[in-house]
Amino acid sequence: MTAGAGHVTVVGAGISGLAAAHAVARAGLAVTVHEASGRVGGHLCTTPFAGRRAVDESADAFLARVPDATALARAVGLGDALVAPSSSSAFVWVDELHDLPRGTVLGIPGDLRSLLRTPLLTPRGKARALTEPLRRRHDPHDSLGRLVRHRFGFEVHDRLVDALVGSIYATDTNRLSLAMVPQLAALSRSRSMFSAAHRAAGAATTGPVFFSPVDGMGALADATAANATALGARITTGHAVSEVAPDGTGWRVDGERTDAVVLACPARAAAPMLHPAVPELGRELGQIDSADVVIVTVAVDAATWPSRLRGRSGYLVPKSVQDGVTAVSFATQKWEHLADGETELLRISLGRDGVPLTRFTDDELVSTAVTEVSRHLGADLAPREVRISRWPASFPQYRPGHEHWLSRIERARPRGLTLAGASYRGIGVPACIASGERAAAAALAHVRGSAP
Repeated sequence: MTAGAGHVTVVGAGISGLAAAHAVARAGLAVTVHEASGRVGGHLCTTPFAGRRAVDESADAFLARVPDATALARAVGLGDALVAPSSSSAFVWVDELHDLPRGTVLGIPGDLRSLLRTPLLTPRGKARALTEPLRRRHDPHDSLGRLVRHRFGFEVHDRLVDALVGSIYATDTNRLSLAMVPQLAALSRSRSMFSAAHRAAGAATTGPVFFSPVDGMGALADATAANATALGARITTGHAVSEVAPDGTGWRVDGERTDAVVLACPARAAAPMLHPAVPELGRELGQIDSADVVIVTVAVDAATWPSRLRGRSGYLVPKSVQDGVTAVSFATQKWEHLADGETELLRISLGRDGVPLTRFTDDELVSTAVTEVSRHLGADLAPREVRISRWPASFPQYRPGHEHWLSRIERARPRGLTLAGASYRGIGVPACIASGERAAAAALAHVRGSAP
């Protein structure tokens, strides 16, 4: 760290804030990180469970083909600790478990043979989907769900696209901005989305689709924090910032002078910090909606695990047949290093846009999870151990027109203040890391440009 070169303050020590701090520290500037909770990592959290030293409580992997997370993992010394899932073969549950058809791109069909053979869709649903190339392009008003139903019909939307994308974003795709799902936005610009999906699936590169550190996603946050600290960053936990305000060419964070600020906390959390001094920006940040998610992790006797489920990664539940459970990951089938031959681990997801979960007790959530999954699998689950991981308001909702909201934020954002995190341009770990690193670059440019 170069003395006197400038100072950047980062608010929030989730992976976006840690990536920003790491980038600033590598560039030689002083950086301070304030985190409201008692630990770093934000929504990345890994703890011991059922005799394993590290089982994720939230995200359990990142996309390997998007470079940002892989590059950061290697930069902080985790390159040799990355592992890929041993199984990626998933089901969709509609009255029973059906194989997810091959050749899809985020649920958009791209393989004719697979589409015709899948029992997941009815003959009527297949016939409707086959008319997609004949459908006129139209303005979907930036709604992913509206576009897919127009192009492919209800069943492809409900049982494939909404089941998959809705699970990733904890959202209702009818109220999800098409523009914020770049893969599908790109397909929508083609005359036929089916043909575009076919080309995209055929062009997919070989190699792992997902990676995770062997000690869980929390290890990525911990290693990034440790590496940033070694480079001179100062990270404080248990410090809930109350005010961020301009101060001449710089800023003040709870009264402390700094040259630039990266707000890497959720937009709604940032809003009250800014409202007194930058009211327009504070009002805009307070408008974003979010969804609650709960993950119930259970350990069941491996001897009772149905053989037909071996080598499978889990399943999705479309909204039309959902009660509480939205998706289930067979963790010990998916990750070889978690298998011990004695227990099988299941990570059961509940929650989506418009379904608040804070009113439910732990016992109610566990009962819902176990009862529904037992029905889905046709086997009575008898958990040996249970863990409840609550993530209230953890999934920002990208409504149609989200890009217009981003434009208003950018117009209201003063110089020297940058924003990072899942609230803005992507909720996946690579997107959050990229967001933090872009914010760091902007902060560095501001500090260097305003330095005497």
